[in-house]
Amino acid sequence: MKTDRLIHRVLDVFDELYPGAGLALNFSNPFELVVAVLLSARCTDERVNMVTHDLFKHVATPVEFLDADIGAIEQLVRPTGFYRNKAKLLMGCCEVLHKRFHDEVPEAMEDLMQLPGIGRKSANMIRGNAFGLPGIAVDTHVQRVSFRLGFSKHKDPIKIEKDLGKLIPENRWTVFSNQAILFGREICMSRKPRCSSCALNEICPFESKTPRNE
Repeated sequence: MKTDRLIHRVLDVFDELYPGAGLALNFSNPFELVVAVLLSARCTDERVNMVTHDLFKHVATPVEFLDADIGAIEQLVRPTGFYRNKAKLLMGCCEVLHKRFHDEVPEAMEDLMQLPGIGRKSANMIRGNAFGLPGIAVDTHVQRVSFRLGFSKHKDPIKIEKDLGKLIPENRWTVFSNQAILFGREICMSRKPRCSSCALNEICPFESKTPRNE
């Protein structure tokens, strides 16, 4: 199947499976999403949501974080793992937000990447889901799904992002990223992908996929 037909089919299937997909992380404003993204490193979204639900009752703005004792922040985020490092990143992030951006989360990519712990993937995730700006967030799931579907042969996330940007309509970048993440978690897993029950099985070019009759 030609690439353009494959892309249209993938987008249709993704829309059927995950219509209007958002992030699994809970947030009500850009700052809450920044905090949730920082806490999500090596932690499930479900656990992060449990932690932030309580965390934001105590500290909800950059200034409130900076006024808090770092030991208290460590204990609040402890269930997410690597809590000392995450608390340090949170405090550093809040300091930059306070001093450089007047306590507001910036929209620009270069500004977001000035925040400790926020790389290009996270910046795209924040831009797309908090501000409605087009961005392709390439995490391990997006990387794996893109490789198996033949959308990119690269391993470098920036190169994968560029490849996807040429193939996916710009107005679909954010929702595609969110959908691909869910697809990678639920169907196209790293180990034992559910190829035999996948709606894309017939057209997927992945050489190691499991046939439908197995």
